[in-house]
Amino acid sequence: MLQVYLVRHGETEWNVARRIQGQSDSPLTEIGRRQALLVAQRVQSENITHVITSDLGRTRETAEIIAKACDCEVILEPRLREINMGILENRELSSLTQEEESWRKSLVDGTPNGRIPKGESMNEVCSRMRAALESCLDLPAGSRPLLVSHGMALVSLIFSILGLPANSERRLRLRNCSISRVDYQDSPWLASGWIVETAGDITHLNMPALDELQG
Repeated sequence: MLQVYLVRHGETEWNVARRIQGQSDSPLTEIGRRQALLVAQRVQSENITHVITSDLGRTRETAEIIAKACDCEVILEPRLREINMGILENRELSSLTQEEESWRKSLVDGTPNGRIPKGESMNEVCSRMRAALESCLDLPAGSRPLLVSHGMALVSLIFSILGLPANSERRLRLRNCSISRVDYQDSPWLASGWIVETAGDITHLNMPALDELQG
């Protein structure tokens, strides 16, 4: 059985400011760095062999903190990037017009083929996220990889494993530095292949953690 840990990046300055990040970037806050350190302490005993991360700055910094504790190198994987939020990147939520807000909501309310102009759909994000996960099956036997990615991207991946459309109405909260785990296994009681063991665990954190839509 292959166990893959999924970690959302730590809190960023734009998370706090309620600013849309997408594939633009914002540095971790001091809280975000502390959150990443708590993840590192949590997984240090899990024999992590590979730390694979989105190549955006906020995930790279989170991954570097975790990799240091696990004595691993950081491997960059662009397919783990956040959804491209198109023309709304770098905008504060409070500044959106009614039409712009409808574009943003179309990504989380189950709208078929919802997207922001010049951005990605959840299905497109899910396709590349799933490919990144499947590539873990090519790692050496006994590997225990940890992937560092982003809230919207990770939600699309978990939905797909559960058999839900990637653009389903969102009912899963993944806070900053939450840990999820998916396993590739063969069980007489579960579907063969990928299954979700845990999702959105924050019991390792000793501080509040934000999701994408909170201030």
